[in-house]
Amino acid sequence: MVWQLHGQCYDNSGDAELRVTAMLELGSPLEMIQLLQTPWEERFKICLSLVKLLFYLAHSPLGSIALLDFQPRQFVMVDGNLKVTDMDDASTEELSCKEDNDCTLDFPTKSFPLKCSVAGKCEGINEKKNLFNAYRYFFTYLLPHSAPPALRPLLSDILNATGDLRYGINETLRAFEKVLHLYKSGLYLQKRPLLLKDYISLKGFRTVEGEGHKCWPSYSHLGCLLSVHSPEEAAAICNSQLHCQSFIVTQHRTWTGRPLASFQSGWTDLVPDTNAVVYIKRSASSGERL
Repeated sequence: MVWQLHGQCYDNSGDAELRVTAMLELGSPLEMIQLLQTPWEERFKICLSLVKLLFYLAHSPLGSIALLDFQPRQFVMVDGNLKVTDMDDASTEELSCKEDNDCTLDFPTKSFPLKCSVAGKCEGINEKKNLFNAYRYFFTYLLPHSAPPALRPLLSDILNATGDLRYGINETLRAFEKVLHLYKSGLYLQKRPLLLKDYISLKGFRTVEGEGHKCWPSYSHLGCLLSVHSPEEAAAICNSQLHCQSFIVTQHRTWTGRPLASFQSGWTDLVPDTNAVVYIKRSASSGERL
């Protein structure tokens, strides 16, 4: 969950403090600008991975662990999952105190008063430090933008609760898992008008490559390829795009199991494909012979 040690090298000839070198997993460095250009589902996965990581750190066998140098550069992506690589600045020490006034968690823009426990430690300071850093470095940038409209109120609740530290890591993980459940199950799509009836479906055909139009953020830079729960949701997306005339729900799936749909600005050039179904707007096909 946190890191995986693949081995270590021991050099008996060097300085005693430099004899051991750890070998950790090789991953891709986080590039926030690049992440902001990825689909929301992939950005949500990164935030969920981070929350699971912080849950582990809060409940580790060593005690609650704080990442003292909490920056995006301390993380890498390994097989689509977020992992921390630099543990030099990790600490299990929690601030000692004699009274509550000794327990103020300070950040550049906010301060949070905490409780001093009977054991003389500031309660939950490591967990809360990690969580607020996750909020200011990851959640605020990756969670809200281009999220499904029906999920935005829940995401806003997560942002507000972590930004004010009203949530601990347990509540934050439950909130993320609720969003994931709604998203994977399609329950967030309830009480929406049915729009698929405005489309004609042609089984055994697909449109030729090159008919796609671009949208942002897309799984393909060459066209408009988006994650959908069903053809019904794809119809709603197509209706919201000015130039969309047709779409295909492909066989490719995302990490949530949702299929990818390709949205197109035309439909006239069809080719046989036994595994495909092309959906065409009735208004676009009126007057044309199918």
